[in-house]
Amino acid sequence: ALSSLASYARVYTPRKSRPAFATLVGGVPGALPPMIGWAAASGTLTIEAWVLFAIVFLWQMPHFLAIAWLFQEDYARAGLPMLPVVEPDGRSTAQQVVLYAAVLVPVSLLPTIVGLSGRVYLVGATVLGIGFLALGIRFALQRNRVNAKRLFLGSITYLPLLWGLMLGNH
Repeated sequence: ALSSLASYARVYTPRKSRPAFATLVGGVPGALPPMIGWAAASGTLTIEAWVLFAIVFLWQMPHFLAIAWLFQEDYARAGLPMLPVVEPDGRSTAQQVVLYAAVLVPVSLLPTIVGLSGRVYLVGATVLGIGFLALGIRFALQRNRVNAKRLFLGSITYLPLLWGLMLGNH
């Protein structure tokens, strides 16, 4: 927990004023909580902990880029050069959304491979992942507030459902 706090305070916060990298760097402390929980419960960091970390890390990118798109004017006024602020046409934002959502699909299937979940999870994670990726692609094809909001709402639906599937099919 201390490493998450330290990385957030000493690494992420000072870099918020740097474009593109803030979201990526902030993804590390943001993805540490499940890893910390795993270590606290098991006393060790195993491949399962790293899989949980990877899922949250990859999920955060489309999630926060959707937020940054929705509130790009606010970020600009605050002097925080989020990607949608420094590149208003959104090409790079769209590319990153699709890239991270696409990589998330196979990574989200790893819990079955490492023994954290079963077939029900595998099917559910596949459906959720494809749905989340579809929202990312829709945003990439038509970069507007409506699709950014759909992507955001999809992101806050995706992760709890994925965790629920994992817990329910362990």
